[in-house]
Amino acid sequence: MAANFDGLRFSHWQTELRSDGIVVLSFDRQGASVNAFSQDALIELGDVIERLAIEPPKGLLIRSAKAAGFIAGADLTEFQEFDRKGTVTDAIRRGQMVFQKLAELPCPTVAAIHGHCMGGGTEISLACRYRVASNDPSTRIGLPEVKLGIFPGWGGSARLPRLVGAPAAMDMMLTGRTLSASAARAIGLVDKVADKAVLEDAAIALLQSGQPRPFKQRFTGWISNTWIARQILAPQMSKQVARKAPKAHYSAPYALIGVWQNAGGKGIQGRLDAERKAVVKLASTPTARNLVRIFFLTERLKGLGGREHGINHVHVVGAGVMGGDIAAWSAYKGFEVTLQDREQRFIDGAMARANELFAKKIKDESKRPAVAARLKSDLNGDGVPDADLVIEAIIENPEAKRELYQSVEPRLKPDALLTTNTSSIPLVELREHIQRPAQFAGLHYFNPVALMPLVEIIRHDGMSADTEKRLAAFCKAIDKFPVPVAGTPGFLVNRVLFPYMLEAATAYAEGIPAPVIDKAAVRFGMPMGPIELLDTVGLDVAAGVGQELAPFLGLSVPAALGNVEQGKRGKKDGQGLYKWEQTDKGSKPVKPEVAKDYQAPSDLEDRLILPLLNEAVACLHDGVVSDADLLDAGVIFGTGFAPFRGGPIAHIRATGADALQEKLKALQVRYGDRFSPRPGWDSPELRQPAD
Repeated sequence: MAANFDGLRFSHWQTELRSDGIVVLSFDRQGASVNAFSQDALIELGDVIERLAIEPPKGLLIRSAKAAGFIAGADLTEFQEFDRKGTVTDAIRRGQMVFQKLAELPCPTVAAIHGHCMGGGTEISLACRYRVASNDPSTRIGLPEVKLGIFPGWGGSARLPRLVGAPAAMDMMLTGRTLSASAARAIGLVDKVADKAVLEDAAIALLQSGQPRPFKQRFTGWISNTWIARQILAPQMSKQVARKAPKAHYSAPYALIGVWQNAGGKGIQGRLDAERKAVVKLASTPTARNLVRIFFLTERLKGLGGREHGINHVHVVGAGVMGGDIAAWSAYKGFEVTLQDREQRFIDGAMARANELFAKKIKDESKRPAVAARLKSDLNGDGVPDADLVIEAIIENPEAKRELYQSVEPRLKPDALLTTNTSSIPLVELREHIQRPAQFAGLHYFNPVALMPLVEIIRHDGMSADTEKRLAAFCKAIDKFPVPVAGTPGFLVNRVLFPYMLEAATAYAEGIPAPVIDKAAVRFGMPMGPIELLDTVGLDVAAGVGQELAPFLGLSVPAALGNVEQGKRGKKDGQGLYKWEQTDKGSKPVKPEVAKDYQAPSDLEDRLILPLLNEAVACLHDGVVSDADLLDAGVIFGTGFAPFRGGPIAHIRATGADALQEKLKALQVRYGDRFSPRPGWDSPELRQPAD
């Protein structure tokens, strides 16, 4: 063994034969900072395992040679190429074969996991006899393939239910959630948790122990995969999935449940065959292709800012819902934050909400006080001179904002950035009297701040490129996706969303029941209906946006948004277009019953969705964003626009720009010029083939 294997160097794998006869196999993908499985790396791994099988060592330890983590999964760029060439079957089969060879090695095997362990990384660990993980916070283990419209296809779905029991395994795969090392240990996915410094020593010790898995885990793995258990559990799983992912839009979870239910009792080869056939079929669906495209869009957004932002202290002015939540989120993400408002009672309310956020997000109670200490009440604005970034989040009134800037800017450090969270006011209206326009920008968050992943970076012609870059890096530091947009009214997201919400309010004013309107939008794939969204945003906020946008877009505002009664502004008041009631999980709308014989207008979905698509086309034409990919990313992450459709422009390409334009013209004849096709429908960019 030592003569023909020790120190043998491949392009992506390194081998070391220890004096105790154990081989350490390190994955170090050539030319990459992060390990991901390319087909070359898989082929090489297969060669290594074949050599090991000929002359087995005392044991095999698999580790990463990268500092960045274990294995991020498969190379999705290659996956897209296989999809285009129709060779996904070969790629899936190869991964299954290599990992099965690993599982069949006649020696004990262990995976030493530190850092991210996703998809194929988790699947190779499942093919080992043991798994040891570091207790470092960066260690996260998951099978997130369902978020890409498929499910684990290199043996993950065949092995995990037998290892940890079907309920825990299916929950992990159906949600795509990741687990910490301790959580993975709790379900039996990981056999031992150790400090990073002694991770490999712990893995070797476990390898040499030969200890079997605890009886309880083995029994759970057997009993929960019996025929009767699969027939009982599978319908329950499908019912749970249906609450969040309609089968018509997201088929992967249902396919996974079906494969487990029907093939879960077969031997490993039968389970692998069923897994492969289902995953190959899913990979060619529009949903999977769009979700993979969205993954690449997120990677692009993450790369916009780099790491250098030079921001340590954030000062937020305005402790309302948005300002208070921006301050709390910034503190949660590690920044020193001071929060100012004109009255202490507003700050107190924001601080109470912040503590609720910290309690929800930080499971270890002993760590909460340190996070809470980073957020300080600052009635007098004493934090301004120390701030690296000031975020203004006061009322949507240009005069009030300009007045604030005049008092704040003279107190700022020379390199500090001044930003506004305005949702619709053009920056040219706000920058009058600004002494350093190069360091002034919009930083537009979305409500609720803790859940919405997008932040629009609002440009104006006097802003410096360095300011944009620093703000993009700051967004990355707080786990938000930045999208740079032009500083025209409504920017991108609100400009695209406003005609959709306006048409919903118009339909409501005509007497179409609110639940019917909401149902039509949800059926299309929106995360919530527009009436519920209006109440959630706040009718007063929507009305304020309407004052800015309606004249710019040539639209009229219906009475529901024109005359908002105090105390009936929506969710925050408990009453809006819906009545809202408090539950254990927060506030939810009470939607009135609709008469059983009520027939929704056949064109209702088109009336709601086409204005959104129409304005998206206009935004692209007007250069609000630099390209169609950024537009789709902004609208998906800013509005929740049906991810499986890939974004407005992707949806237009897939459906056909000419067909949609004809539908708009038909609605224009029926309802008026608000449906007139906006400039840009003749763009060649709309006629590119859908990904």
